[in-house]
Amino acid sequence: MTSPNTATSAPDHKPRPWVDLLVSIIIPSVILMKFSGDQYLGSVNALILGLAFPLGWGLFELVRYNKKNFIALLGLVSVGLTGGIGLLELDAGWLAVKEAAIPAIIGLAVLVSTRTKYPLVRTLLYNPNVLDVEKIHGALEAKNCVEQFEARLLKASYFFAGTFLFSSIMNYVLARWIVVSPSGTQAFNEELGRMTLVSYPIIAIPSMVMMILIFYYLWRTIRRLTGYTLEEVMAPHLAEKEKARSSGSDSGK
Repeated sequence: MTSPNTATSAPDHKPRPWVDLLVSIIIPSVILMKFSGDQYLGSVNALILGLAFPLGWGLFELVRYNKKNFIALLGLVSVGLTGGIGLLELDAGWLAVKEAAIPAIIGLAVLVSTRTKYPLVRTLLYNPNVLDVEKIHGALEAKNCVEQFEARLLKASYFFAGTFLFSSIMNYVLARWIVVSPSGTQAFNEELGRMTLVSYPIIAIPSMVMMILIFYYLWRTIRRLTGYTLEEVMAPHLAEKEKARSSGSDSGK
């Protein structure tokens, strides 16, 4: 039986975007594009090694930080399917289908979650790790604005699902445009590596910008309905870190 404090014993996860970028995109892309030739690793070994980096990193994140969540697991499945398509030498068109299906499934899950008690947008953006939810809810109740806020939160969920629809369409277009060679070949690996590199500026960055805009929309709603500034509704542990950082910079002057 699991101990009650098992979940809390996992180390705090600190975002490391540069490590994620290096391990999940840059290293696999370089391996696939530069070392797939027979004089180096060969197409099969290069594919296995290239996909081992994001797969191994994803597994490490799941085990080390107890990040057992739906999106992380789908990411691992996505890497596994890419390897399967290449190793089994399936039609390259399946890669485009897979690339479109993963974000489409996440977007559908976001929409379905709006009909449950735990909408994903609330879990990811409006949660105690980011905002002081109790303080916000208390202010909303005092001003009789709870229903209005819930309506805005639902709209944010639709926007959130829209970002995954954008990713799904762009993933399909990008895969069909770049990966045209038969799977299991050196050319397929090189095109897969090129697609991985190109997908970051074309898909990941715009999606990230849309996520920031959704959070801004949510924060503007909170500010308008409660009158609080962002600093006043930050999660207590984040507010304390911000105060410590500010006091440290002031003392250094």
